[in-house]
Amino acid sequence: MYIQDLQPAPYSRQKEKRLGRGIGSGLGKTSGKGHKGQNARSGGGVRPGFEGGQNPLVRKMKIRGFNNYNFDKVYATVNVGDLDKFEANTVITQELLYEERIIGKIMPYGLKVLGNGELTKPLVIKAKKYSASAKEKIEKVGGTAEVI
Repeated sequence: MYIQDLQPAPYSRQKEKRLGRGIGSGLGKTSGKGHKGQNARSGGGVRPGFEGGQNPLVRKMKIRGFNNYNFDKVYATVNVGDLDKFEANTVITQELLYEERIIGKIMPYGLKVLGNGELTKPLVIKAKKYSASAKEKIEKVGGTAEVI
């Protein structure tokens, strides 16, 4: 096969629509634009979405507006009841919880400890945030809740 033998696939190329070519072409006289009117004029036509003066669909639709979803601070959360499986006086960080598969992934804003469940051993917990009940339960058993 040589480069001069290459050609496009059959029917992949269409002939250019040549307008105003007289009898037989079907595109003579008014060149497929009909008679008079806005669309027949040079530069004529309407913008996309225009509905002839009727209130357009895009203006009828609900305005969504701004929200802070993309800027929300998302923390990895863990309950104090889930931390009870560690031995006493263990230093608990987000990385340790990830290695033990207690949390699914390491979050950029850090770890938040919530107060669901019971804690029976003193632990050293390093997290960004604590709920009031979690802090109370950690300190009640003799552990420490460090804010990093």
